[in-house]
Order: sequence, then C-alpha cells, then structure tokens
Amino acid sequence: MVAAMSQLLGTDWGTTSLRGARLGADGAVLEQRSVDRGAAMLQPADFEAVFDEHFGDWMAPADTLCLIGGMAGSKQGWVEAPYCACPARIEDLCRKLTWIGSRRIAIVPGLSCNQAGVPDVMRGEESQIFGAFHLLGRADGLLVLPGTHSKWVQVRGRRVESFSTLMTGEFYALLRRHSLLARSMPPDDTELDAPAFDQGVALALSSRSLMQTAFSVRTLSLFGRIGAEALPSYLSGLVIGEELRSQLNHGLGLDRGAEVLLVGAEALTQRYERALSQQGIGVKTLGAAAGWRGLWLVAQALHGQSGAPAEGVT
Repeated sequence: MVAAMSQLLGTDWGTTSLRGARLGADGAVLEQRSVDRGAAMLQPADFEAVFDEHFGDWMAPADTLCLIGGMAGSKQGWVEAPYCACPARIEDLCRKLTWIGSRRIAIVPGLSCNQAGVPDVMRGEESQIFGAFHLLGRADGLLVLPGTHSKWVQVRGRRVESFSTLMTGEFYALLRRHSLLARSMPPDDTELDAPAFDQGVALALSSRSLMQTAFSVRTLSLFGRIGAEALPSYLSGLVIGEELRSQLNHGLGLDRGAEVLLVGAEALTQRYERALSQQGIGVKTLGAAAGWRGLWLVAQALHGQSGAPAEGVT
C-alpha cells in the first residue's frame, strides 16, 4: 500500500489522444484536458516529456497520485505493463500496477482472457467496465464497448469473467476506404441515414456472413436502390449488425427483453442502441464518466478506503 494521496489524476492514454481528469475525493471530475498526443504518435522515450508538458502542473503537489490507463502500458508505450488474467476484480488490478519512478505514477494493467484457447486482451477498457458497474449500482451483466475494436464483456459477482474483441470499426474503415465498395460512396461520411442504417442491420442479422452481405453495398448502388450519400450508413449497419449477429449466436442469453450496458461516445452508442432494438434488446448507456470512476475505484482500493461500495464494484 502506498501513502495516502489527497489528489488523484486519472489519465486515459489512447492510441490517438491523451485525456486527463483531476478527480475529487468522491470521484467527481473537477477538471479535464484532452490533447492529440496519442500513443501511436510517440516513441517510448517521448512519453515522460509529453506527460510533463500537459500534466506537470497537476502533478506539482506532492500528495498527487496519477493512474494511467490505456496504451501507455503497451509494448510500444511508456513502460510495458503486464496483463491481469480474468476472472479479475478491481483489487487484482491494484496488485499488478506498474509504477514509474517514484510511487506517484502508475500504469493500470490491461486484462487478458482465453476464448477457445485463443488469447484476447484489452487496455484502457478495464477502468470503464468497473466504473460503469459502480455508477449503475450493479454486480452482474453484459457490457459492450463499441469502437475500432469493440469489446463484449461478461461481469458476474463484481468481477470480469470473460470478454471478446470484434474488429468492427476497423473492418468498416477498411471496406469504406480500401475496397471496391469505396468507389460507390462519397469521399466523406455524412450524418447518419437512419433508414439505410436500419436496412443494413436487418440484412446482417438475417444473413450468414459479412463476406456475403458486404457486396450488397455495390449492387444496391448499381441498381439505384440506395443513394450514394446513404451508403456509408448502410455499410455501418452491415458491420454493426454482423457484430450483433455473431454475439447473439454465441450463447450470451440475449433474449428479447434483455438489457446490455453500452459505454462509449454518444454517436456510436446511439447506433448500437438502434441495432439492438431490432432484436428487442434494451440498453443503458454511459460515456467518459465510467472510465474516470474506474480509475478512482482503483485508487480507493489501493489505499484500502473503498469499504462497502454503494451497490457497486469493489
């Protein structure tokens, strides 16, 4: 256990951006900063200088603790942090923190699990998972984190049991920019065309594979069935629908009337909510607050101050 810290800086160092928040004693966000200095843009030797440039003033008080989640702990990051094997609780994250220099800055470990003998990993999402369940006062459930690499996470008894990764966002980008389908679509995405998106989801849910349905972007365009401006929304529906189809057929118990938790950017979670509604599945959504609350929970557990949670994760 480290000496008690009266101030907490939570940092989410993603692939494309660096975000930080000063958190109060109760976990409330007091101040936030965000800069385009993601881990993919940096060499390992750059991280310390970038951190000091953007958060050195927040670290000036000697009683400040910083917890960093995300890609700063990857092989190409600041310092490689080990993965914490599932099933995992918040206390397991504390035991695998990777400290940088003095015991004031630590990288939160990612999570790992095995699916049919194949390893799967996450970095950064673990804080969002624990934070979301704490904020919603739940101990069990299925949580989905949409994104470039979407995560479907099973939580039972306030611990992460398992998860699976689907490269939905990356497949969308590849098909959108680097395939034959790109010729039918405008250079830039427009606002969501809801009917076209819904049509894509419906086809994906009723079909066998994205390998088959993807070509419909080309044929519907050829026959004038969907306008070019709506095709990106249609393709988005296809790939998100494919993600849902694969997971719904995976024994997750998502019957009509079930509910999942969605954590992510509003524009993306709204698409998943529309897609899930076609199967009669409800959602609860959370944004960035989940990640900050998760880092606060790690700090509380680290200092032995968590006590009995308010119907949440310990």
